[in-house]
Amino acid sequence: MNNRREFLKALSASTTAAMMARAPRLGAEVIHQPAAKADSCILLWMAGGMAAPETFDPKRYQPFEKGVPISKILSTFPSIRTAVDNISICKGLENIASVMDRATLIRSAVQEDLGSILHSRHQYHWHTGYVPPQTVAAPHIGAWMAKVLGPKNPVMPAFINIGQRLEGVGESEELKAFTTAGFFGSEFGPMNLPYPDQAAAAVRPPKGMTPERFQSRRALLTKLLAKSPHREYMSDHQQESMLRSLDNAHRLLSAKEREAFDITLEPKEVYDRYNTGRFGQGCLLARRLVENGARFVEVTTEYVPFFQWDTHKDGHAVVEKMHKEIDMPIAQLIRDLEERGLLDRTLVIVASEFSRDAMMEGGPGSTAKDQATVKGDTLESTSHYGLHRHFTQGSSVLMFGGGVKKGHLHGATADERPLVAIKDPVTITDLHATIFTAMGISPKTVYDVEQRPFYATLDGKGKAVDSIFA
Repeated sequence: MNNRREFLKALSASTTAAMMARAPRLGAEVIHQPAAKADSCILLWMAGGMAAPETFDPKRYQPFEKGVPISKILSTFPSIRTAVDNISICKGLENIASVMDRATLIRSAVQEDLGSILHSRHQYHWHTGYVPPQTVAAPHIGAWMAKVLGPKNPVMPAFINIGQRLEGVGESEELKAFTTAGFFGSEFGPMNLPYPDQAAAAVRPPKGMTPERFQSRRALLTKLLAKSPHREYMSDHQQESMLRSLDNAHRLLSAKEREAFDITLEPKEVYDRYNTGRFGQGCLLARRLVENGARFVEVTTEYVPFFQWDTHKDGHAVVEKMHKEIDMPIAQLIRDLEERGLLDRTLVIVASEFSRDAMMEGGPGSTAKDQATVKGDTLESTSHYGLHRHFTQGSSVLMFGGGVKKGHLHGATADERPLVAIKDPVTITDLHATIFTAMGISPKTVYDVEQRPFYATLDGKGKAVDSIFA
């Protein structure tokens, strides 16, 4: 799978196969589910490849100096102390540093390079646990929680996705491929809210429309769906799931919980602490939604090629900006959840599809094509200063609440290049098993799709990292 066109073609085929399946059997095998340590999950997604040595795993600091060999560049930010004696992180994340005593920091997350280190392939892998393409549409991790656990509050969507546009941005079709409930059906898919400050409008009827007219239009839409010319391409299961999702949406429109979507109702001083941009507003919205019974919420810095964490040039300057965007909102979210008595039962995860390095693509021995746009052996300008290569062999994942240990450090990467995980590596499969276990879902949970088993973790083999739990 070496290029974007082949990737899209294969994904389209697998999605079509799932939609045309006439009667998928979704009978879960009877298995023992672990006791839940958390009731809700918030995934803070650093889309585009957050460099661990520039955030949560600082290495030897090298300030900018023209002519310095690129091989000397490990970190372009100095380290700072945190609330935990044996954990340092990068300068610019002072607020997160102050709440590290509530966190477990995994420094040894590893990913495969998949033969071609495309963001969309790795994001699909991270979010579903499966390497694309698949013969069926693999559900997002949030859809698994929606399906297995159900809604925490019957009027609140169980799976909400905040901050990512799925139209009008690069690789939008690839993003749509994993931002879905897959074969589970649309009722378990995400409610997409790309602009947090406009979320309130998504849960109210159009301006000027009476409740009676809105109800009649809903009834007409239901009838049209049942008689759609595309009905022959949709299984009974998929159609019934779509109709149930409409019912769920209608129920929310008349519920008091819809006020949770309006972040302008927050006191100004609280709103201002979160308001570093769309990501900060998304963190505030996520807190309000979890307070009102949302099961799974993802908040993203948004993936757009060569934007935000996708630092193919001007790496240091862009990451400095990203520090300012994420630092206060993440810390404030943790403080607010703790103050409200929600942190212990809410699993908060900070993660990205892979890390970055100044020299190496993928990892030692990788034959993946170099994705960097700046070349050369020495620093010649500030646009060259930073980490530009996709690196899969040593990433950081930060976790709060949900039964994880406080002030705990798991794993380590080498101090010198190659900065690979050298202690207690954690694969995506085992990371998913850990997340599912915290939420009370066995990694072996399985559903039959066209008489074939499909597991919550790859082949049901994921093993939770039990040592991170208190």
